[in-house]
Amino acid sequence: MSEFVPVAPVSDFGDPDRKLVEVDDQLVVVVHVGGSFYALDDVCTHDGGPLSDGAIDPAGCTIACPRHGAKFDLATGEAKTMPATKATVAHEVKVEDGQVLVRLSQ
Repeated sequence: MSEFVPVAPVSDFGDPDRKLVEVDDQLVVVVHVGGSFYALDDVCTHDGGPLSDGAIDPAGCTIACPRHGAKFDLATGEAKTMPATKATVAHEVKVEDGQVLVRLSQ
């Protein structure tokens, strides 16, 4: 497993908000919603769409693919709605000294 990598200051995020970041040559969308941070691969498992361009649903704690509307759980990456049937990868996130840090799961 990789180490935690600083990706952005906490102050760069609204709530809800998202940022596309690169961690070890991998694109990851970091989402801030309800005071918590989440990180997912920036890939819809249905057709490869960029989740970082999708709408955040604070009530359901999901992000939707902008292409066909598939929703993914921010905490687990689980595909919550069709047309996606496979989870995207969720990564570990922590906040330390005002910085958001991500550790890749793979």
